[in-house]
Amino acid sequence: MAKDTNTGKYNTGYRNSGDENSGYENSGNRQSGIFNSTETTVRMFNKDTKLKWDDIGHPHFSEFHLNKWIAESEMTDQEKKDDPQFFVRQGHLKTYEWEEAWANFWRDTDEANRKKFLNLPNFDSEIFKGITGIDVSTPDIPTIDIGGKRYEVSDDLKKALKKLKEVK
Repeated sequence: MAKDTNTGKYNTGYRNSGDENSGYENSGNRQSGIFNSTETTVRMFNKDTKLKWDDIGHPHFSEFHLNKWIAESEMTDQEKKDDPQFFVRQGHLKTYEWEEAWANFWRDTDEANRKKFLNLPNFDSEIFKGITGIDVSTPDIPTIDIGGKRYEVSDDLKKALKKLKEVK
């Protein structure tokens, strides 16, 4: 059966009407399963929230990338060596493993968005870590990019950079 029997937006499966359904024969919004017509409450962190989708302050995922275009000027020497044709495309498409993509996202998203994750109903740091690899129980360690590599900013690094600045 063709998937074009869906009406609405972002449906998967067959014969769904409404928006953001998966499964079969659903009407309404955000349904999963078959023959559902009402909007259910959302489960988060393996528990029911007793809230509907629009009642929750959702974080955004705009900086989450499993694949990301890296311009030639941002490529490391190793990436250029691994992809000798990079100059033809003026860069390369970099693929990240799941947990690496999450680490990049968590580093790049702003504090307000991180707090939205932490404030989700039923938030469970162990479940979050199991899915994302992100351990929210440890404090964020600032990092700096030098020559295409990321380093943790330690007190020793801060002192070394300060001495280097004084020499110049």
